[in-house]
Amino acid sequence: MHFISLVLQLIIACVIFSVWLIRPNWETAYRAGNATNIKEEFAVYGLPDWSVYVVGATKIALAIALLAGYWKSELVGPAAISMAILMMGAVICHLRIKEDSLSRAMPASLMLVMSLFVGLI
Repeated sequence: MHFISLVLQLIIACVIFSVWLIRPNWETAYRAGNATNIKEEFAVYGLPDWSVYVVGATKIALAIALLAGYWKSELVGPAAISMAILMMGAVICHLRIKEDSLSRAMPASLMLVMSLFVGLI
């Protein structure tokens, strides 16, 4: 079970780094509404501009904590549960956009499940 948790920690961290550091301006099939980047997506959700930076910095910090959890296991639980809370918010934001298909919430939903698994195991 410990090995699975470690693998999931790595996957969660890599996905967060990818989304927030490598491809924040890439158009993907999972962006809300007609958004082509993260800033536009947050605007579709009705969130203020500053929230992009707060959420992004928080997710990156939590991803770093999940990686550091390999050496400092006491970081894993709080980081994973905090990430799950943020992912729950992301799922809710996706679901509030009525014209979007449910499939757009799938990546955030999967990250939520993985984060809960890591945080509760």
